[in-house]
Order: sequence, then C-alpha cells, then structure tokens
Amino acid sequence: MKKFFFVFACIAALFVAACNNAPAPIRLSPAPAGKPVAKPVAKPHDTISIAAVGDIMLGTAYPNKNTLPPDSAKNSFKAVLNELRNADVTFGNLEGTLLDKGSPARYKKNLAIAYFFKMPTAYVNVLKDAGFDVLSLANNHSGDFGEEGRISTAKTLDSAGINYGGLLSHPTAIFKQNGVTYGFCAFAPNASTLPILDLKNEAQVIGGLKRQVDIVIVSFHGGAEGVAYEHVPPGGESYLGQKRGDVRAFAHTAVDAGADVVFGNGPHVNRAMERYKGRLIAYSLGNFCTYKCVSVDGVCGLSSLLKVNLNKNGEFINGQIIALKQTHAGGLQRDSSNKVITRVRALTKADFPNPGLTIADDGKITVQGN
Repeated sequence: MKKFFFVFACIAALFVAACNNAPAPIRLSPAPAGKPVAKPVAKPHDTISIAAVGDIMLGTAYPNKNTLPPDSAKNSFKAVLNELRNADVTFGNLEGTLLDKGSPARYKKNLAIAYFFKMPTAYVNVLKDAGFDVLSLANNHSGDFGEEGRISTAKTLDSAGINYGGLLSHPTAIFKQNGVTYGFCAFAPNASTLPILDLKNEAQVIGGLKRQVDIVIVSFHGGAEGVAYEHVPPGGESYLGQKRGDVRAFAHTAVDAGADVVFGNGPHVNRAMERYKGRLIAYSLGNFCTYKCVSVDGVCGLSSLLKVNLNKNGEFINGQIIALKQTHAGGLQRDSSNKVITRVRALTKADFPNPGLTIADDGKITVQGN
C-alpha cells in the first residue's frame, strides 16, 4: 500500500510540475470593429514591425464635392492593403481635417496661396479598415478649418480608436499592441502644433514619453516643399517666409532624447534616410495617398511605404521600401520600375556619406557593413 501511495505521489508531482512549466497561452486581442484583417499577434518584446507612410489626403469637400473621390475613398489604399494591415504598428501623416461642416480658418483666407482640406468624417472608416494605428496631426493642414476642424478630427479619430498626436491640445499618445507599449508624438512649425523649432521642449516631451513606454515613435513636419527641396541641407530651412526647422538637428535631438524611430514629412517629396545611434531616421516619406489638390507631377508622384523592423530595445534591424506611384487619374499604384527606391538611395548617398545603412536595388534596407 505504501508503495502504491509513493508511486501515486510521484505521478501527481510530475503532473503539477508539467503544468507549472507549460508555456503561457497566447491570448488574441479582439480585432477592432470594421477591420477585415486582424493585426498579427506577436510575442511581447519580440521583433517589432512598423509600416510608415507619408501624406494622406483623401480628397476635400471644399469648396465643393467635386474634389472627393467617386468611390468615397474606399479603394484608396488597395495597392498596399496587406502591408498596411500586417504590421504591429501602422503610421501615417493625416494632411487635413475630418469634418462635415465648417468654414476655412480666417488666417488662411488671407494667404495668397491657400488650400483647404476637409475630408468627410465617414472617411475615418477607410483609415481604420486599412489598419492605421496612429496618425500625425502636426502639419499645416490640420488647422485649415480652425479649432472646429481640429476638434472634429480628434473626436472622429477617437470614435474609431485611432491614436494621434502633434496638437498642443493632444501632443502625445500612449498605446499598447501585442504586449509592447508605444509612445507617439509629432512636431511642426504651424500654429496649435508641438513646435519643431523648440528643441529643448522637444527633448522634454520625448524624454517624458520614453520613461513611460517601451518604444517611442516620433514624427515631424519640416523642411521646405517641392521638387527643388529633395535634399536634406545642413542648418535651418525656410519656405514662403516661414522657418521650417533644422530637420537634422531635430531628428538627432529626438534620438538623443529617447526616440526609437523618426519619420519626416512636409516637403511632398521623398528624402534621404540615415541610421543614427542605431535608430532609423526617414527625413521625408513624401506624398503617399493624396487625391487631387496636391501636385503629383515628377518626383512629387513618387510614393512609398516604408517597412521597419526594430528589436526589443528599439534598435533598427532592417527594413524595406515598397515602391509606389501616384497619378490623379489612377490614384495609388505599385511601381515595378522602383523609381522611388533609386531616388531615395541616391539622395541618401549624396546627403549622408556615412548613413549607417545600405539600400539595395529591391528596396531592402540593412545595417551598413552587414
């Protein structure tokens, strides 16, 4: 009998040990309503994938609805839906407001050249379905319709569960994905946005985020605009009399303060990339999906989607530039000629003799020397 109890006790002990040492079950977070393809579920603090794009403007209802897409923008991102949806975090710059009614801001009416971007609030579902997790509102068009437009945009994004930052009223965002906590902030030289010209404040904002999160994503709207401004110059830039920031100093300050990746926008063209202190800086992601009212002539029509992989410490592992192009007639399309890849590689070589990264013909980005 004692032998029987001894054997039984051994079996029980082995069973308990096996249960205690079993791997924890992976719990799938419910997919947000309206998103047809769920985000992949990764192990906490494993390789982190980010999909990043530049300017998004899905048409404007001002001054009339003739500049809205005929399909209510539903097919805007069809060329890269899989890439947008299948990243841990998907980022873009929302160049305009989400607003159904309202008048343009008075200060812009007085400008010699002024464009007013007002997307219907229902278009937020297009952004949500494409997989966007976080958007920058730090740009020169988030204030096109004044405070009314900013409030409507914020409420609309809140209702869809899309994170955002860059406004003085909402400078940062903290959110969690697959066990990783992210912090986001964005800067611009425009009214009611976090100021790109104040590097001391920039460092404080980013440093404060870094103390609360695992990965910090920073965006900026800076640099001059147009085909004459593809290069990243040393020192400050101005455009139409406005100081648009020293983007090199801004990006380096961001990384020094705790940023793990920095995404630029504003020039409406793609710019160079560099790896600084192990972190990736993309100085401008250019126009991504901008329906009419934004020039897509020449290099302004070269678009891209940047895929970035980081390790658990936020250090750049590798990436990929997906070549795209835009026309007003055809919208966003794949570009088999890879023109944007060729251009970004040439700009990187010209502007940063030792960029710390290598861009291959197919757009693959690796650490220099690997």
